[in-house]
Amino acid sequence: MGGPRTASAAVACAALMASGCGVGDGVMATIGMPPSESSAPGSSAPSFAQPPAPPPGQEPEMVVTPAQRAYLDALGQAGVRPSSELSALSIGSYVCQARAAHQSDQAVWDFVLPMVRGDVRDADAAPVAEVPRSGADAPPAGQVNAATADYIRIATATLC
Repeated sequence: MGGPRTASAAVACAALMASGCGVGDGVMATIGMPPSESSAPGSSAPSFAQPPAPPPGQEPEMVVTPAQRAYLDALGQAGVRPSSELSALSIGSYVCQARAAHQSDQAVWDFVLPMVRGDVRDADAAPVAEVPRSGADAPPAGQVNAATADYIRIATATLC
């Protein structure tokens, strides 16, 4: 009988086969990675070489594709203020994954709404010491609904 590693490997292989994704299908693997580092030249396998670490106290620079930049710019033009570019790109990626899975408009909305609500709350949050510990810090539903509609519309048009 195979040990736990054999069983884990079998489950992982079954999941890959059932999802229709292959090891080289990096849907999210290349977000924020420069194109030259997302895959080795002449190879379809991703390269896991790490870029040099930034100096202490500095954030690493995130590299985005032209489509991702257009998406982020369109969000800004629509008045959407994400808590971070990475958060906005994650939400856009979820929209595209739901669209690729042929989910209904309502299913996409239901899938993305909680993420947008959290992002709106994070973008509007006061410093941690000033945040009240009640339900009063929840963003207004109208603001969340408008941001959700913008995220879905813009991601569908520019990323998917």
